[in-house]
Amino acid sequence: MPKYIKLAETKSTNTYLKRMAALLPSGTVIYTYRQTAGRGQKGNSWESEDGKNLTFSMLLKHPGIEAKRQFYMSEAVSLAVAEMLSHYTEDISIKWPNDVYWADCKMCGMLIENSLDADGGIEYSIPGVGININQERFLSDAPNPVSLKNVTGRDYDLEALLHEVCERIEAECSMLAHATQAQLDALHQRYLDRLYRNDGQLHTWELPDGSRFQASIAGVAPDGMFTLQRPDGTQASYAFKQVKHVVGQATL
Repeated sequence: MPKYIKLAETKSTNTYLKRMAALLPSGTVIYTYRQTAGRGQKGNSWESEDGKNLTFSMLLKHPGIEAKRQFYMSEAVSLAVAEMLSHYTEDISIKWPNDVYWADCKMCGMLIENSLDADGGIEYSIPGVGININQERFLSDAPNPVSLKNVTGRDYDLEALLHEVCERIEAECSMLAHATQAQLDALHQRYLDRLYRNDGQLHTWELPDGSRFQASIAGVAPDGMFTLQRPDGTQASYAFKQVKHVVGQATL
């Protein structure tokens, strides 16, 4: 079972846990209800009103995944969060690579940081997760935040949800160390089944130069590369931040 350490305040649970990783056992969860400088992917920040949301990081030592296959870790963590939230509301999906969405709005973001060993494996992995739970108003310029309370109109017990989601994350990730290829394939298929806009339809996408095009999702490779197919049948694969969803006038 996860082991929980609550901080009154910290800039970033990931940063704190990385400093302490050598001293703590696998399964340790660092959490706070006052994170002052939460980090997202590629240096993005994460807004969280004090006492309203879940902001936590979990230490997973020697998860048994080679560095080149680390995207399975991302799939496992995002599925754990998505399936937990699906107990409380419908229309939960995973936006590539690992944001968790309700409809077209972002309910959860995560940053997964890995430390590699000399043999090319992962020495430890730290998923840092922020889930919007009871916050009702968002003040940052993020285009599409939403909380579980915004959707359902209910308040939630943060400690109960923290334990629920962390137990799911640990269960999903503990499977990876001894997984057969068939089990990894099944995990990947669950991820694809949950993937935002993976509906065979054409959607609008934007490249870093601002140009836009229509394409459908063709797949996600085990290394995380994202493949889109244009109407003429041509396909192209992208790494994170090389292509963005366009919803209305916003890029996501």
